[in-house]
Amino acid sequence: MASAPKTIPQSGPLSAGADQAAALAAYGGVLTVDLDAIIANWRKLEKTAVPAECSAVIKADAYGCGAEQVSRALSNAGCRTFFVATIEEARRVRAAVPEPTIYVLGGYFQNTGEHYAKINCRPVIGDLNELAEWDVFCRRSGWTGGAAVHIDTGMNRLGLTLADAQAIIPRINAGDHGITLVMSHLVSAEQLNSPLNAKQLATFRSIASEFSGVPAALANSSGIFLGAPFQFDLVRPGAALYGVNPTPEADNPMQPVVELKARIVQIRNVERGESVGYGGTWTARRPTKLAIIAVGYADGYFRAASSNDGTRGAEVIVAGKRCPIAGRISMDLIAIDITDLPPNAARRGHMVTLLGDGITVDELAHHFGTIGYEVLTSLGRRYARIYKGGDAVEPLERPAPPTGAEQPLSPPPSEQPASPPPLPT
Repeated sequence: MASAPKTIPQSGPLSAGADQAAALAAYGGVLTVDLDAIIANWRKLEKTAVPAECSAVIKADAYGCGAEQVSRALSNAGCRTFFVATIEEARRVRAAVPEPTIYVLGGYFQNTGEHYAKINCRPVIGDLNELAEWDVFCRRSGWTGGAAVHIDTGMNRLGLTLADAQAIIPRINAGDHGITLVMSHLVSAEQLNSPLNAKQLATFRSIASEFSGVPAALANSSGIFLGAPFQFDLVRPGAALYGVNPTPEADNPMQPVVELKARIVQIRNVERGESVGYGGTWTARRPTKLAIIAVGYADGYFRAASSNDGTRGAEVIVAGKRCPIAGRISMDLIAIDITDLPPNAARRGHMVTLLGDGITVDELAHHFGTIGYEVLTSLGRRYARIYKGGDAVEPLERPAPPTGAEQPLSPPPSEQPASPPPLPT
């Protein structure tokens, strides 16, 4: 905990009881992450997917919420498998949680095997070249840490083609292959009636069934809510853990996770007819009182949420009331129209709420012209951070995973050599 403003590190985490007044001397805003809400969301998803295992996708710094803090809280709650995008992300998570399985979605590159082995994590392999290179490393080093195989069923992004997947099935069924998961990714799971969902499900079910004894995973956050046929042995929620609505055609079943507040740095009055902000795109239609707050697009509050004389932008909660943005959002500052507030309801140094208290991630995404994923991952590094909850969490009792749904981490290479069968030519 910081005792003076100068001791607070850049974007440093603060305990919930930290002195926010001191923090604000160094930061323009405070970002609060509710770890208990993340745990509650994970448990809801886990319950929805039982008997499948519920993992957690914590790439991109846990969608901007803090990979170390989130992985530690979810591990304490019982999560046994995590997905990240890069080896560097895996390294950070492994330092926080020494036991769970970690998969790296970005794939395998030649000469990276030692990095995987050193932190005991598993690549998600997406083509035959990667698989061949991984095989070479395993044969030469004796490493048996395991890997996932990603099969493309319609995304046309990463993954083995169906023909390539069929070609390696004899190798998989020969045993001693080191593949611990076969997975694919849904294209439009958030659209309940998309014909692509049924098509991908049929394709994946057919190919995955030929990977004898290997657990299968297809569903992302939205895919979990498509029902049991999509859940297989393991589900991979990401955005839903952090409060983004996985069912945009219905009410959000997830708890909000992130709250963002900013400091008022100045109160000022403008006369009717005066413009506000860059470009003079917003004109006061009456004598107007403005609150200027110390957050802008450099902090991840997108310029697209600005207002002008013809378009109303996003809103901010000031003294318990929603107030509109006035003019363009700039790099470090936003002007808020607080004319309708009672006198002295807002003063210099007071906090306003940009996210939270009813303003959801999905609402901001609408104003930003994007999706909740981008809102969370764009939140800047100039906030003081407060983490609530997540300590001493009791794991949720759940049924044992299906046979083969998880394999223990392998001992180091010196103790258990491996020699997987060669790839098909």
